[in-house]
Amino acid sequence: MFVIAGSHFAAREQAGERVDLDVLAGVLLIGAAGLLLWRQRYPVLVAFGTAAVATIYLGAGYPYGPIFLAVAVGCFSAIVSGHRWAAWTALGMLWAARLLVGHWLYRWLPPQGDGPASWGQELGVATWTVAILAVCELARVRREQWERDRAERRLAAKRRADEERLRIARELHDVLAHSISVINVQAGVGLALLDTDPEQARTALTTIKAASKEALGEVRQVLDTLRTAGDAPRAPAPGLDRLSELVEQAASAGLTVGVGTEGRCVPLPPGTDLAAFRIVQEALTNVVRHSGSRHARVLVRYEERALRLRIDDDGPATGADAGGSGNGLAGMRERAAGLGGTIEAGTRPDGGFRVSAVLPLKEDR
Repeated sequence: MFVIAGSHFAAREQAGERVDLDVLAGVLLIGAAGLLLWRQRYPVLVAFGTAAVATIYLGAGYPYGPIFLAVAVGCFSAIVSGHRWAAWTALGMLWAARLLVGHWLYRWLPPQGDGPASWGQELGVATWTVAILAVCELARVRREQWERDRAERRLAAKRRADEERLRIARELHDVLAHSISVINVQAGVGLALLDTDPEQARTALTTIKAASKEALGEVRQVLDTLRTAGDAPRAPAPGLDRLSELVEQAASAGLTVGVGTEGRCVPLPPGTDLAAFRIVQEALTNVVRHSGSRHARVLVRYEERALRLRIDDDGPATGADAGGSGNGLAGMRERAAGLGGTIEAGTRPDGGFRVSAVLPLKEDR
């Protein structure tokens, strides 16, 4: 209705200069508007279709008016859907047809007896064509930028979810691997001494109970991090202040651990403190599970800009046997790398296995 009403208004303004609207003009105007209903599904066909209808409409001598709006909408849909060259070609064909009609075919087309179009008119048509293209291109650029931003946000959300999933898996591995190693050793002791030394077997079962209780508590603490941000965690994350607990747990598994400290103790960033605790925990777990050593040493050295950890054992195991299956070492490296630190693990020249870690005292953001 807008196209029909606007064209009748334009016809009154151009009376005597252009052919009056008739049935054919109405069919062309309705056809151009009807094509726009398919612009989402067939943007290229609609762009060329509206341009072709406009060419016939203008060639028949009908007045200028909203027919150009139909062409603009059709080409706009083609450009924003990624078919910019189709839209440009359709507009170029329309303008070329307009030049052909206005400067040569006008002799044989209505209205009869009129002269060629002025170049001022052509400049106006060219200006409108460029304006349509500029608006369409601006819309295309904005749409592509919006789609890029949306894709980047989606990738960032996926990356954060992956990082959180890896962090939780790493925490669960560190907690359960250590406790289950202690439980496994003590279960073996209990089975071996159940008949010959019931009291020692009872001690082993007591250790198993304590280790399993602690493991459940730490798993619950890890799962607390999955709660909404408004809920506060129920317990602080473990740090080097709980190093004595690792020593006691290792002792219950038959591993004697000596702890040494160098430098002036300073408060550690929470992430560094947790990473240091988990690295020592995993290293001692690997000694219990994969090394024949009964002795291990932990050295904590505070430096001006970094915290250095060194865990040594003197067992006969070498290579991957001492370091574990690889998942634990990979987890330690991920923790250190996440803070901008490093991990080195390998056999010592004099025998045994060593894990060395360097963690910055300022967390990378």
